[in-house]
Amino acid sequence: MKKFLIAGMVFLFLSGCALFEENHQMNKNAQQLAAEGAASFMNEDYEDAVKAYTDLKDWYPFSKYAILAELKIADAHFHLEEYPEAIAAYENFEKLHPKNEAVPYIINQIAMCWFNQINTIDRDATPAKKAMAEFKRLIRLFPENEYSQDALAHIDACIDNIVSHELYVADFYNKTKKYEAALKRYQYIVENYAGTDQSQIALENIPKMSEHIKAVESDNEEK
Repeated sequence: MKKFLIAGMVFLFLSGCALFEENHQMNKNAQQLAAEGAASFMNEDYEDAVKAYTDLKDWYPFSKYAILAELKIADAHFHLEEYPEAIAAYENFEKLHPKNEAVPYIINQIAMCWFNQINTIDRDATPAKKAMAEFKRLIRLFPENEYSQDALAHIDACIDNIVSHELYVADFYNKTKKYEAALKRYQYIVENYAGTDQSQIALENIPKMSEHIKAVESDNEEK
């Protein structure tokens, strides 16, 4: 019985602490939380900024500062290089506020989240593909926007990463004597990325792959 009483007292104490903390947060109005978030953001204390803006969004969802809080939470995650969280926050903002004037910025930020995750050519090219898709969406929807101008250069960088990855894989198949797989990769590069340096290399390798494939087939027939 005594153990149950002690456990009950501990539970009430912890509940009281949580309630006190909740009430303490509620004592701050929306403007105060917005100011806290802005100060933390300016000082590059992005984790504190996320906390302040999250409190603002949760406690005052209909405040005039709520939309700002949603955007700054996404920006804070971006600066913390927490890109999956940033992408989710940006996408949610666009979904909730499709007509907001910040939408071009939002799309650009989603693209940059993917762009900043682009790795070396021996790694998965998905970030480059995702980034390119978002940059193209930005240009399509807002061709005159300032962010669309920079998007063109970023698209070129994405293409370079994607086609370099394709060439890396093709060369790997070539080195491991998987000539048919290598041929398909080289042909894919030529067909989809004509005009790139990588497509020229692929074009030069296509006849070689054909010769290797014929040689292998000839050896198999002799056996």
